[in-house]
Amino acid sequence: MSSLPRRAKIQAKNVESKDEFSFFSELSSGSEEDDKEDSIWEPQKKVPRNRKQPASKESRRKPGLRGKKNTPQIDDVSKDMAVKVELNSPVPIVDANLEEKNHELHMTKTLKTAAKKQKNTVQRAKKRLKVDEESSHASPLEGGNSNMEMSSTSTAGEGVHKKEEGEDDFTFGQSPLKRIRTEACPQGRPVKIPDSITEEVEMNWDIVQVLSERTNIEPWVCANIICLFHDDNTIPFLVRYRKELINNLDADSLREVRQTLDELRAVAKKVHSTIQKIKKEGKMSECLLKALLNCKTFEELEHVSAPYKTGSKGTKAQRAKQLGLEGAARTLLENPGQLNLLSYVRPDVKGLSELKDIETGVQHILADMIAKDKDTLDFIRDTCKHRYICIQSSLAKVPSKNLNEKDVDKFQLYQNFSCNIRSIHHHQILAINRGENLKILTVKVNIPDGVKNEFCRWCIQNRWRPRGFARPELMKILHNSLDDSFKRLIVPLLCREFRAKLTSDAEKQSVMLFGQNLRQLLLTSPVPGRTLMGVDPGYKHGCKLAIISPTSQILHTDVVYLHCGQGFREAEKIKRLLLDFNCSTVVIGNGTACRETEAYFADLIMKNYFAPLDVVYCIVSEAGASIYSVSPEANKEMPGLDPNLRSAVSIARRVQDPLAELVKIEPKHIGVGMYQHDVSQTLLKATLDSVVEECVSFVGVDINICSEVLLRHIAGLNANRAKNIIEWREKNGPFINREQLRKVKGLGPKSFQQCAGFIRINQDYIQTFCSSQRTDSSGQSQGAAVVTNEKPSKKKNKADVTFTPNPLDQTCIHPESYDTAVRFLSFIGGTLREIGKPEMQQKINLYLGKEGIEKTAERLQTTAQTLQVIIDGLSQPESFDFRTDFDKPDFKRSIVCLEDLQVGTVLTGKVENATLFGVFVNIGVGKSGLIPIRNITEAKLSKTKKRRSLGLGPGERVEVRVLSIDTPRSRISLDLLRVL
Repeated sequence: MSSLPRRAKIQAKNVESKDEFSFFSELSSGSEEDDKEDSIWEPQKKVPRNRKQPASKESRRKPGLRGKKNTPQIDDVSKDMAVKVELNSPVPIVDANLEEKNHELHMTKTLKTAAKKQKNTVQRAKKRLKVDEESSHASPLEGGNSNMEMSSTSTAGEGVHKKEEGEDDFTFGQSPLKRIRTEACPQGRPVKIPDSITEEVEMNWDIVQVLSERTNIEPWVCANIICLFHDDNTIPFLVRYRKELINNLDADSLREVRQTLDELRAVAKKVHSTIQKIKKEGKMSECLLKALLNCKTFEELEHVSAPYKTGSKGTKAQRAKQLGLEGAARTLLENPGQLNLLSYVRPDVKGLSELKDIETGVQHILADMIAKDKDTLDFIRDTCKHRYICIQSSLAKVPSKNLNEKDVDKFQLYQNFSCNIRSIHHHQILAINRGENLKILTVKVNIPDGVKNEFCRWCIQNRWRPRGFARPELMKILHNSLDDSFKRLIVPLLCREFRAKLTSDAEKQSVMLFGQNLRQLLLTSPVPGRTLMGVDPGYKHGCKLAIISPTSQILHTDVVYLHCGQGFREAEKIKRLLLDFNCSTVVIGNGTACRETEAYFADLIMKNYFAPLDVVYCIVSEAGASIYSVSPEANKEMPGLDPNLRSAVSIARRVQDPLAELVKIEPKHIGVGMYQHDVSQTLLKATLDSVVEECVSFVGVDINICSEVLLRHIAGLNANRAKNIIEWREKNGPFINREQLRKVKGLGPKSFQQCAGFIRINQDYIQTFCSSQRTDSSGQSQGAAVVTNEKPSKKKNKADVTFTPNPLDQTCIHPESYDTAVRFLSFIGGTLREIGKPEMQQKINLYLGKEGIEKTAERLQTTAQTLQVIIDGLSQPESFDFRTDFDKPDFKRSIVCLEDLQVGTVLTGKVENATLFGVFVNIGVGKSGLIPIRNITEAKLSKTKKRRSLGLGPGERVEVRVLSIDTPRSRISLDLLRVL
């Protein structure tokens, strides 16, 4: 790309356009004498380095980089060949040299036009440049000797440096191989975020670099992620189809990046609102503006803006300032020899009537100055990092009247608890917080006296030492100010900071664990092809029964009373139902009367009562079933059915297809995780909804048979789009091809791109449908299936199109890669009819054994990650479900009681729930046992589990040994032997 002309370079360097904060700079552009009089005195403060000036809107624009929306932009530095990927189109080989020449002509014209505009701007900016140029020359980053123009915005597209030698865009170490052709990132590299985002997050720090530091992810990956999220890409789509752009990150990592990104943008938004507020009060200065624009956290913003906050009642320091004692406080530090406190005595004024009152007022002002000084707070925080700071909890002296003894006993461990804040566990923080909210516990953070002594010594000797000899009475006031500031202001501030940080970290960890448990539960292996009897246990109101077919249709519902003395009479009814519907699997909910119901069925099975059927049973969690049974969704799905019987249907379907059933229930009601009601509900809902979307998308749905509830959780779809798809299907018949999704109302190109790869079309069903269409339509061609029952549309893009079945629609291959997949088939000598068959796998293995995946991807002008998705789609059999790799429900025939257990007994069980302090395992005795977290070591886990940070999730089978049994409290402690 041609470099900027010399004349344009000189003009661009000398021009600094007026930005939205120019008013703040003008406030501070007066004479030095005025600055000294107006600025707030800061004793012995180190000379700060000149921070980067916030770049103006005009100076931020890189002339010629935007161009047209669809204009591709080639990076001169990148050595890799750019590959443009478009929806449902072949992947062309890009002639980089030819494209670069064409691009240079366009860019040169644009740059010349921009240079003329900048020349006109010089005349308007001359007056303000006199002041701004002095500060810019003093800055090491923006001086005339610097040969790069630094950007000060925090957006992904502009947070990277542009060299004047003509280096275009930016590179973060390595360039991604694959490029996405979208509006925000024409070739997969973020170029510029739209202006609306730029204005919201304009700061003195680079959001890409800060995001990289906080998430420990490479900067170029963070830049790509920011641009991809801004372009409305979903996490499932990025994880499966844009692996090369996100460096193969998993979904949890992407969620963490998005959460951190939202936090940074929230900080930037709060900073700008604070700037506007201080600006209205007329207190803004250039130094303050720089300090605010440098804030990266809410804590930093709080400290910088604290001196400019006005309380409704006024603090002690504010009241003392209103009495005119601020000058005395400053004189005590600047020139203590000239301070005469007696001159401030006013007998008729309250607060100034006595010398003691004046000393107290000066003390309050000094204490406030000390507590709001950044260097002082930085010193005390650094000191606390190297000291033993502990959090303590004890039983409240006056507990709430509404509590009972059981609630108090739950917090027995924390009634006399003390732990270092650096070693306390997350679950302990959440438990302490809950006890405090219930007014059962009293919590405090204990900072040792040594911290105070070191703080006072440092302040007197360094930061707050008077600039001259101070009389003993004045030094006493200073000592009292330090003591008052530490006890009354600094310690409470530190305690709030410590507890807020501990709570925030604990909540994030809890939400993350909740998401992991939910994913494990949703991906439980289904049990297809069985007729199931669901049992919702109960005492007085009986046990609700529901028999469902292998296709989840309700065959029969009933109520039996097993625990009211009618067990023998009801046994005959249950046997008749099982025989009539050829049902040999019973699913029992784990709610009230579960243990008795399990014993009832186990006894009949052991007596071979249901012969000739070989009946087995399993226990399943019924969490959320009662909530779902009275929901509008359940009423719409099962109209006229009693809500109690709906619960039995839901229990049975949870075994048949856990994912399809559990997505109907709000995730936080499913019953996995811990303290879900004590954490941020916004963060919890966002995380769990994202996990549900991830699971449903990765499993995939058959577009012609799936429910509307399941469909709305596919990436790129929502409730309205799912409803429109179902209506289109009911009106026009089954979908023949993925391309037909484009005809659905409200499903635009972006939605299609996000959802197409996760939607399946069963080819056997479509072939049957097409055959019947050819038979019924005598006048139609015998070759292709034509959709004839659609109304003709006036719009050209909605015109009727002939759609033919495409075998690739049953795979995980995205339509944008169909052309590449067909070319790959030609390489290996395969056909579309062989998809999912053993001969296809043999051909793939034979070809890759000779060529290798990297070389093959290069020949196809694609990436190895995209080629791997194509290989998986071609080799996986039809109706492939990766959930089969997960554990299935544990079917049993007999029951074990708690009294039958002995210490040392080795059992197999299934994980029910994972928490931060241990894992609960169902070992079939009616009460879950607990494996403490200390007993879960890396050596006991399989290789696949070691990569998950020693995590065990619901549904996994484990072998355990009984360590201890507390029968009165029904507590069982287990040791993990191995994961099965």
